[in-house]
Amino acid sequence: MNIHKEISLENEICDHLASHGWLHEAEDAKRYDRARALYAPDLLEWVKTSQPKAWEAIAKSGDTALLDRVRKQIDARGTLDVLRHGIEMIGVDGTLKLAEFKPALAENPEIVARHQANRLRVIRQVKYSLANENSIDLVLFLNGIPVATSELKTDFTQSVEDAIDQYRYDRPPKLGGRTEPLLSFPSGALVHFAVSNAQVFMTTKLEGKATRFLPFNKGDDGAAGNPLNPHGHRTSYLWEEVWDRESWLELIGRYIIAQKDKKGQPNALIFPRYHQLDATRKLVRTVLQEGPGQKYLIQHSAGSGKTNSIA
Repeated sequence: MNIHKEISLENEICDHLASHGWLHEAEDAKRYDRARALYAPDLLEWVKTSQPKAWEAIAKSGDTALLDRVRKQIDARGTLDVLRHGIEMIGVDGTLKLAEFKPALAENPEIVARHQANRLRVIRQVKYSLANENSIDLVLFLNGIPVATSELKTDFTQSVEDAIDQYRYDRPPKLGGRTEPLLSFPSGALVHFAVSNAQVFMTTKLEGKATRFLPFNKGDDGAAGNPLNPHGHRTSYLWEEVWDRESWLELIGRYIIAQKDKKGQPNALIFPRYHQLDATRKLVRTVLQEGPGQKYLIQHSAGSGKTNSIA
């Protein structure tokens, strides 16, 4: 019964995304490359479609050379940097883009075409581990590169805390002396969501039992959690709003902040919490309507990230 209810939630989320610009097929999980933590068909199709001249050069060396190069660069620089800035590759003139994010103002037709060519995919029950057959409920990909994972629970059976514990105790970034490519920082998925019908929590860095999860909830009339949703789950804003195609691309391209150490290596990722994302998007819409030079108030509770919202 528990599994049946979770599968129903998986179905609902995947069906919604599939009908709103995401790719999703029943056999996707079988095509996932555990060792490289890549969904190769989308990565290859993205390059072929968005950068045909580069693809001509890459095709001469074969698919493996591209996949290995992408994995090596992600390991060296982190997932976010590779997605935002692309990679250099022998035989390819200039930078090989691995995603195209919509610029704030420019309407260059080539950029618009590449932006529209982005391949967002959701895959369920992904067997990710190099050491066992564990699977994660949902993994989100951008052009074949994993950007988010999600463990789902239904409040009829288990709570969001059970999903958090699953990450802390059953999803270690290293196991048996080997790094799990999908779960490692900063070269794995950018964010990990623990989701129930009622609440959402997230983290950008899995550290076993020391992992710190932050709420990704809307708030409920001044209290924690989420308000009742007359049309479905309290947490449906996650897949209907945040994971909306344009919203999700903008979030990855513009909102996530990488903090780096003295050697220039990322040591933390700041992923906006829901209220920060909501506040900044409302500000942007208002400024576009009213013009620059106005004064605005950002009101968050103590310690909830006002500085980053303002920035």
